[in-house]
Amino acid sequence: MIKKILLGLLAILVIIQFIKPARNLSGDKTYAVATKYPISEEVKTILKGACFDCHSNQTEYPWYANWQPSAWWLNSHVKGGKEELNFSHFTHMPVAVQNHKFEEVIENVKEKKCRFPAIPGSGFTQRPSSPTSSGQPSRDGHKRTWTV
Repeated sequence: MIKKILLGLLAILVIIQFIKPARNLSGDKTYAVATKYPISEEVKTILKGACFDCHSNQTEYPWYANWQPSAWWLNSHVKGGKEELNFSHFTHMPVAVQNHKFEEVIENVKEKKCRFPAIPGSGFTQRPSSPTSSGQPSRDGHKRTWTV
């Protein structure tokens, strides 16, 4: 009886490997945050390592994203992150919303928090404790450059 249950579970595990979620790899940067606001290389590195996997259209998937059901969980995690903040569609939002999102990002970085638990290897714990905003005017005349 136990042997049949284990074989059944194994069969289910093998079958679900063929049901894969779509990958978040569009790479479209038309409305990306960097198209409107200059970002220092240091902050780009931090954003890419700690934020972009869940908050952009440029997810770099870990090895376990090829296995179900972890790929389903990751897909859900990324969709939720992009609903909250998507750096790839950032400038498509009204300026008031962009400014509010900047404030939220600064607050979250200072408090080292995220709505979702950090994915192992995401680098979230390496976020800076006090980013500031200064620099050259962007297209809308606002001065905003991410520096650490």
